[in-house]
Amino acid sequence: MPENLTTIGFDADDTLWQNEQFFRLTEDRFVALLGEHGEAAEISGKLLEAERRNLGFYGFGIKGFTLSMIETALEVTGGTVPPSVIGEILAAGREMLTHPVETLPHAREALAALAGRYRLVLITKGDLFDQERKLAQSGLGDFFDAVEIVSDKSPQIYGKLFDRHGHGPERALMVGNSLKSDIVPALAAGAWAAHVPHELTWALEHAEEPAGEARFRKLADLGALVDLVREIG
Repeated sequence: MPENLTTIGFDADDTLWQNEQFFRLTEDRFVALLGEHGEAAEISGKLLEAERRNLGFYGFGIKGFTLSMIETALEVTGGTVPPSVIGEILAAGREMLTHPVETLPHAREALAALAGRYRLVLITKGDLFDQERKLAQSGLGDFFDAVEIVSDKSPQIYGKLFDRHGHGPERALMVGNSLKSDIVPALAAGAWAAHVPHELTWALEHAEEPAGEARFRKLADLGALVDLVREIG
């Protein structure tokens, strides 16, 4: 069987459009609300712990983040958080769910150059409604042959999706900003993987760079993707 590339998977948040910056801004607002109950670093640390605990219950996305903020507010105030603060947390979550989508540099150009020549698949985690909203508002949806919104990203998930939408992981490339979610498991599935770092990365998405992997590449931005695809073949 020929080994040329036929399928390219793309992460969405912080690969095609801005995402983490809105979480950081909301976290800053949350920490300020609770400033009299502890140091900023301590409150942020407790929020991260809550997010880690809650991933298995609420999954990835804004709704889980909002619930984790409420849980943290209850924790740091000993259960005495004023209803007005809970109201502000909920309002902040709703604001995040309506924030305009800001595509990242070269995203549209890269997709336009590759669409029709390869099968393009959006593979993203997070809340179904929010990810569908962002894809629609981004104006990038027509470039994709398929969209997969998954609860998590693992070698098994990538293997299944690249089998479903192409010729298996061996002839697929995954493009994303998260080493933990987009790169390491895609490589483990047998795919190529292109890491496009973002200036902001959630702490729970950090992982060691797999520098020794033959199918791993690191790009400065999506403007370098088309040349990489040509190199892979």
